[in-house]
Amino acid sequence: MLAYRIVGEKTARFLHLFRDMDKNLRKSGMRISFRAYVSLAILMTLLVSISFLTTFSFILISFLHFPLISSLLFGIGASLFAGASTIIGFYVYPIYRADSLKRNLEDGLPFTTGYMAILAGAGVPPDHIFRSLAQVDAPLAVSNEAKTVIRDVELFGFDIFSALESASNQTPSVKFKELLEGFIATIRSGGSLTKYLVARSRQYMKLKRIAMRRFSDNLGILAEFYVTLCVAGPLIFVVMLAVMAMLGGGGQGLLNPRLLLYLLTYLGIPVGSAVFLIILDAVSPRR
Repeated sequence: MLAYRIVGEKTARFLHLFRDMDKNLRKSGMRISFRAYVSLAILMTLLVSISFLTTFSFILISFLHFPLISSLLFGIGASLFAGASTIIGFYVYPIYRADSLKRNLEDGLPFTTGYMAILAGAGVPPDHIFRSLAQVDAPLAVSNEAKTVIRDVELFGFDIFSALESASNQTPSVKFKELLEGFIATIRSGGSLTKYLVARSRQYMKLKRIAMRRFSDNLGILAEFYVTLCVAGPLIFVVMLAVMAMLGGGGQGLLNPRLLLYLLTYLGIPVGSAVFLIILDAVSPRR
């Protein structure tokens, strides 16, 4: 809200640069408007850039005794890099959230469709099926989608088919979209909803087994990369830079072995580990 009040009116000229972000925001399930999110991204980019410019230049001048002009140039470069990283982070975050929601939905589909098949076999109407999904105590991603469907029906006056079509258009999961579209088509054509849901449940369970085998293979590859890049590689560089520092070799400024050792220890290894954690989270099944 603060960002929207400060720069909200000035973002109209930049909105066309973030067209893809609007689509990703709607699919991510984030409860924030497109213009407010763009305002927050622009304000945070400015603040981070200014902070890096002043902090980086101050550290180079006060602690590393760099010349003033060189410190300002390095500070400007650091601020540009930080600003670009910030705006990229704001751009990527909705994509990450949408992908996380997609995986949460698809991981629970075998159990969700089985639950829906039981309710349909008992003669429960379609709107009551989704009302029951919305009231499930287990933390399932489909419960939030069902709550959205029930909200559209009870609060906005949609019929159940329009609410399901709206949910299928906004979901980031292709499988969940196909499930909803098949659900609508089965009811409208007078087919057996129970048979449709049972068939879907079996199909999703087979796909889940395949995904678990694929994840096991990917995990082994990631483990080898992690040991090579974040364990063995840093150890070799730490030993090499420590020996260079003791022998007095290496260059000056940013090529100083001691400075490179500090950067590797306090920046390179933590950032590399964080990147591997993000990659591992991106490929890991939720259950």
